[in-house]
Amino acid sequence: MIKVSVMYPHTPGARFDHAYYCNTHMPLVKSRMGESCRFYTVDQGLAGGSPDTPPTYIGMSHIFCDSVEAFQDGFGPHAAELMKDLPNFTDIAPVIQVSEVLVGRA
Repeated sequence: MIKVSVMYPHTPGARFDHAYYCNTHMPLVKSRMGESCRFYTVDQGLAGGSPDTPPTYIGMSHIFCDSVEAFQDGFGPHAAELMKDLPNFTDIAPVIQVSEVLVGRA
């Protein structure tokens, strides 16, 4: 299984609408990707590692897929539409990382 992390760096004065991201954007991602996206999570940054420091990322999502190919097949055909939605919730350029999930426990 792989995880595609889409992370939005905390930037003073930047705009990020968590409600839109959670309730509109990520459901749109899931609906376009279909079964290629097994599930996703959304995080809201609260604080950094030291007292009174801002979070490294103000928001992030993690899209779980069976493989890189599954992600590419599910996301690729809809990339332009999904990227066009970004200004509806943020003015921050995302940082993206693809990782292999080595351990997952409930």
